[in-house]
Amino acid sequence: MPIIEQNTVSALNKAGGKGEIFITHLLTPAELAGKCGMFAKVRIPAGASLGVHQHVGTTETYHILQGTATYTDNDKTYTVKAGDTTFCADGDFHGIETVGDEDLIFIALIIITK
Repeated sequence: MPIIEQNTVSALNKAGGKGEIFITHLLTPAELAGKCGMFAKVRIPAGASLGVHQHVGTTETYHILQGTATYTDNDKTYTVKAGDTTFCADGDFHGIETVGDEDLIFIALIIITK
């Protein structure tokens, strides 16, 4: 089918973060074909975050579509905004927290490395 039904799920305090986030899966496990763990649009409301977590056997890329956030990459933090792309390598840690009053929206891609 050329149009894939999107599936939105919510998560509370994901990876030790704050508040509720919303993950819209853009591809199903069948389309990911065991090569990717996730391809999704993520919305993190103002005041919420996705906690710092480690990737083992996977990498993760975020492409920011809307909003501003503090992105943690291992022991460093960066301000990211619409148009920025981040990359978390296999074995590394990352997390993201919305800054300001606008919801953060980004595309997340998890690639299986092992």
